Amino acid sequence: MSIELSFEQILELMNLVAEKDLGEFVLEQDDMRIKIEGRKAPKIAQPVLPPLSAVPLEGMTSGLKKSSEAEAASPVAKGNVVKSPIVGTFYSAAAPDKPPYVQVGSQVKNGDVLFIVESMKLMNEVQSEFSGTVEEILVQNGQPVEFGQPIMRIV
Repeated sequence: MSIELSFEQILELMNLVAEKDLGEFVLEQDDMRIKIEGRKAPKIAQPVLPPLSAVPLEGMTSGLKKSSEAEAASPVAKGNVVKSPIVGTFYSAAAPDKPPYVQVGSQVKNGDVLFIVESMKLMNEVQSEFSGTVEEILVQNGQPVEFGQPIMRIV
């Protein structure tokens, strides 16, 4: 069986490749080969993230203004705060059907993966820079996070 294509049919194939956003289409038969390359998405280099730093809670201030009386009455939380290294979406697990990396009460060591921040379709694992116990998780799974936003507290 031999395939014969007219110029119009080849143009139609080219349009379909472009319309369906395919990377390429190859048709081979005997000594004939047609290769149609679609527009390739530009390669995006994975951003190099600065090391995640732990900041003691004593030095942090919230975005809300509190009266000096309220600040004096509230106890100061102890421990280290893990912040989001980038803008993105917080995920507590590698996949929806997988258990979370850590939960409140989990023991963590330096280098353990704590959570993922998805940014521009890239999954960025955030690792702990110290050992301790997860005391508090400050965001919900799937919640958008900002650069520098506190994510969890480890004591």
